[in-house]
Amino acid sequence: MNPFKTSLFWRLLVWFVLANLAVLLLGGYVTRSFIEYTTEKEINWTALADSANEAYTSGGADALQSWMRDQRGDGVDATLYENGAPLVPIRLPSSVREQLPQWLAAGHDLVMQPYPRIYLAVQQVTGSDGHVRQLVAFSRTHSRIPLQARSQILLAVQFALSLLFIALIGWWFARGVARPVEAMQRAARRMAAGELSTRVGAEGRRGPGELSQLAQDFDAMAVRIEALVAHDRAVLQDLSHELRSPLARLQLILDLARRSDTEQAAAYFAQAEREIARLDQMTGEMLALSRLEGGLPGMEREPVDLAALARESVAKAAIETSARGLRLNAAIEAPAWVSGSGQLLERALDNLLGNALKYSPEGGEVELAVRAEQGRVEVIVRDHGPGVPEDELSQLFRPFFRGSNAPKADGHGLGLAIVSRVAQVHGGEASARNADGGGLEVRLSLPMA
Repeated sequence: MNPFKTSLFWRLLVWFVLANLAVLLLGGYVTRSFIEYTTEKEINWTALADSANEAYTSGGADALQSWMRDQRGDGVDATLYENGAPLVPIRLPSSVREQLPQWLAAGHDLVMQPYPRIYLAVQQVTGSDGHVRQLVAFSRTHSRIPLQARSQILLAVQFALSLLFIALIGWWFARGVARPVEAMQRAARRMAAGELSTRVGAEGRRGPGELSQLAQDFDAMAVRIEALVAHDRAVLQDLSHELRSPLARLQLILDLARRSDTEQAAAYFAQAEREIARLDQMTGEMLALSRLEGGLPGMEREPVDLAALARESVAKAAIETSARGLRLNAAIEAPAWVSGSGQLLERALDNLLGNALKYSPEGGEVELAVRAEQGRVEVIVRDHGPGVPEDELSQLFRPFFRGSNAPKADGHGLGLAIVSRVAQVHGGEASARNADGGGLEVRLSLPMA
């Protein structure tokens, strides 16, 4: 499976990206606030004015420019004014430039904060040469922490936040993944211990999409396994019950054969062969039914002409119909295509026809019709025998069910059960009713290919 196509992968990716975006945004805000809060300090404007005046008196405008560059590195734009004019010009906001002449003419020291974390200072200073000058300084919040240290603090805070966010999201997601996995693990252990009724339940369905689906698939598998095991046990129980009588008869026949003379023993052995043949037939039919009820894993489907199969079944029944003087009337339309297993469908048709022939009286009539209409193919087989009591019709397709008319014909009660199961695995159904005028009508309905 391609991991890029699973919703669990995309969920992990989206949460990881969102966590990192949150770290970047929150980390930047927290770091900037931390630096601004912890690094503000008061500027000694008087000392700054004295320093500027000393630089100018000792080295002139060049020395003052060098001093200004040093101060600019600390976030302070400052210069000296003399007689209302700057000794070295600096850039000031327009609102400050308009009012600066008035402040200089007043001759007072002035410190104000025109904008948040921005300070403006005007300081009077008298140099060693006796000239009065004014320091005009424009400063953003001054920081004790150098730029490199600020970057390191930013990285450290973002790294710590990344670990915190990833740990929280990882814990939350791992918790959501671990719960259904642990539930499935406990269920698997209980099933391995023989508790086939175990299910993962709602706890496993609260996980992410794929794990929730896995929990549902696990429960579906558990239901299927429990049904198969229960079915196999029922099959074994039914088969052991049905085999008990013929085995007892076979044991009695062989015991009588041992005690009889040669001529009489030959008759007993012939009867024993018939019993063995019946046992073989019953076992084969039971295994076929078991395989059908097991779900036919890997059954290959192909287009099958049900009309052609019906003709073959009619041809195979010709010997029996001729021997018993039966008339077999076949009304078969062609073609009648379905999708499925030709071998299974052939067995179902043989069982339908064989059941009708078995319960037909000597010289009776059996009718077979195959027709395709309204997206379905129907096979209808009717005999003119005794029919079935109404209260037994619903049980005809149960394995080993033999109704009140069973003594009138040989059988094991498996033929119609196989027909019903073949219909189910092909998406169809089998039904039976007592026909008007007597006899039983069995209908096999399958979706058209």
